[in-house]
Amino acid sequence: MSTETDGAAPVATDGSGAAMAAVAAQAPDGRGARIQWEDVKLPSWMVGAIGIIGVILAWWILAETAFASVGTGVRAIPTPPQVVEGLFTSGWDFYARNFGVTLAEAGIGYLWGNVIALLLSATVLVLPRLEGVVMQLAIITYCIPIVAIGILLVVIIPVPDAGEPAGNAIFLAALSVFFTTVVSTLLGLKAADRSALDLVAVYGGSRLTQLRKVRLIAALPSILNALQIAVPAAFLGAVLGEFFGKVQYGVGPAMIAAQQALDSPRVWGIALVSGLVALAGFALVGLAARQVAPWSKGASA
Repeated sequence: MSTETDGAAPVATDGSGAAMAAVAAQAPDGRGARIQWEDVKLPSWMVGAIGIIGVILAWWILAETAFASVGTGVRAIPTPPQVVEGLFTSGWDFYARNFGVTLAEAGIGYLWGNVIALLLSATVLVLPRLEGVVMQLAIITYCIPIVAIGILLVVIIPVPDAGEPAGNAIFLAALSVFFTTVVSTLLGLKAADRSALDLVAVYGGSRLTQLRKVRLIAALPSILNALQIAVPAAFLGAVLGEFFGKVQYGVGPAMIAAQQALDSPRVWGIALVSGLVALAGFALVGLAARQVAPWSKGASA
């Protein structure tokens, strides 16, 4: 292997990839290596922090400039300090009272919707002829507009007492998670290893045994992902359900009251807290999924 030393760093001339990479890494004047920005790796928390700071700065600048005059008689888009001030003005009791009701509705709907979806998906594996019926039911629940269902629920379900979970909000929360859980669960159950299923069948195992011994384990990552996605969906369904009927407490009634009072900082504050609550639930379920099935998230057991 020969080298050339005409006032520059030694470079191998055997055509090796390492030598070419060394040449590419040098600055044109030969004084040092150029920074390869694609090789710079930032921690995930730092990337998230940069993104959040960037969004807040953009929001603040636009609220003070382009959107400063948006709204009739009131500033429709407040600045971040105004929203923070509105959070402290409303107080902890206001958010605890309203979000407590909505979280109860979302939790009950989340439980019922996912349990029914998991049971129907398991039934399809035991009774394959029911697959078409279950899938059609899931598609119908996904395609029917929630607004139309909410109006019907107002007539069917009685108005709850003050501070009690609303039945229509629970129903819409359950409906919001049903489709995703059914589809993900069925895909996961059908992805089981065929040789493992044949082994169970050779030893006299039934379809129910295959479901318990093989399919559920294979479907666990898909089920956990569906349960994680269902958290913000259930919360959104509960909030939408509160817009129908005479519900006194909850995120929906609180936002409607703030809109009618033209209190834009409170409206934005409720929206931001709602996003944080949904994100926290999503993260908690993801953390639980990592503990239950670490291989589903790319972590070692």
